[in-house]
Amino acid sequence: MQAAEFPASDESILLEGFPLYRCLPKSLREKLQNHIKVFLDEKHFEGCMGFELTQEVKLLIAAQACLLLLGKENTEYTTLKSILVYPDTYQARRTEMAPGGVVTETQQSVLGQSWERGTVALSWKSTQRGAANMHDGRNVVLHEFAHQLDQATGQANGLPKLRSASRYAAWKRVMSEEYERLQDRVEAGRRTVMDAYGATHPAEFFAVASECFFEKPEQLKRARPALYDQLQLFYQQDPSAYLKG
Repeated sequence: MQAAEFPASDESILLEGFPLYRCLPKSLREKLQNHIKVFLDEKHFEGCMGFELTQEVKLLIAAQACLLLLGKENTEYTTLKSILVYPDTYQARRTEMAPGGVVTETQQSVLGQSWERGTVALSWKSTQRGAANMHDGRNVVLHEFAHQLDQATGQANGLPKLRSASRYAAWKRVMSEEYERLQDRVEAGRRTVMDAYGATHPAEFFAVASECFFEKPEQLKRARPALYDQLQLFYQQDPSAYLKG
């Protein structure tokens, strides 16, 4: 299927609701269109809590999810089967084990979730807001689908599958150093280019760094050049070349 067959009505939705799409070079825009078509054909969407799915909903989710794939060859979310869409923030159960083996369960409000077994859940309100604001470094779709890439190895630990075995040593060194650096700055109450949530776990660090890489590339490149280089190698993209501000 050729990029020229991408419906004009679908492109209008992206041009209006996803400003970052307008910034992409023509070649990447066409590649994104093709990824979107495959994504919509293969993945199951389900509205939750009475939420009605529309073409706009599916397109904005698919476009943001597939942005992560633009530099990759023959890479899809192979284990992903379903995307659950809630109208807004929703309640999710969280199980924690305290020292001594005591297990507690709590309810918490969440914007999105990603599971190894092939499901992503998203708040539509947050999805729409993240698509509309491309400069704040906060995007729930980019965050949860970065988790999907991480979880493709079987667990979420901030160590996704890399292009070659030779890349792992540098990745582990840089990501570990930058994770600790973010933790130190957050603990000291200092400003950070990345959201402080990235300091809570290596998996969250990778997801938050990915949000920042695509939405605040110039700032991240200036503040954390080594981290930017590793993400550029992983995603095989350079958002700083086409996204200004």
